[in-house]
Amino acid sequence: MVRRNDERRAALLDAAIEVLAEGGARGLTFRAVDAEAGVPNGTTSNYFANRDQLLIQAGTRVYERLDPGEEGASEGGAAEEPSGPQDTERFVELMVDLVAKVGGFRSGYLALLELRLEAVRRPELRRLLTERVRADIAHNVAHQAASGLPGDAISVKLLICAYNWLILEQLTLPEVFDEAERAELIRAAVPRLVGEAG
Repeated sequence: MVRRNDERRAALLDAAIEVLAEGGARGLTFRAVDAEAGVPNGTTSNYFANRDQLLIQAGTRVYERLDPGEEGASEGGAAEEPSGPQDTERFVELMVDLVAKVGGFRSGYLALLELRLEAVRRPELRRLLTERVRADIAHNVAHQAASGLPGDAISVKLLICAYNWLILEQLTLPEVFDEAERAELIRAAVPRLVGEAG
């Protein structure tokens, strides 16, 4: 029987995110989630029918927590509402801010990396992540056009690719670029990408 206590389910999914971030997808077991959540053995299996369901719902939960209305920007880069002049410098500020916010939910971003690797072998998870990332990209393209920020849809997509890679470096090999170098790379990339389009 699958349980319906939404608060407990969310707590178990948050624990699953932490397990994914710390132990990788191979470490994601019902027992590991029970231990991380501090609940009796067997609790997670009462809420999720199988491991695939746990992975898919953990992916959904990461995106819930990354929602711009809650803790900041999502992986696809949903940006805050801009204030002040809408120019290239403002675009740079938004991008630097997005990359810096990763530290606020490091485990969520690491869990997403694990989920992306699992998605190679799990079609349902791949569909979920593909839909979410496409929606985030579409949101950012629409936001850029509506806000008056410089550039076009292609420049926004290229910037998403660039800062996602900077986020990957920051999470996995943080000594490759320090915070100042990441900001410098963004300051160089934004004018080059939006300048030609704008």
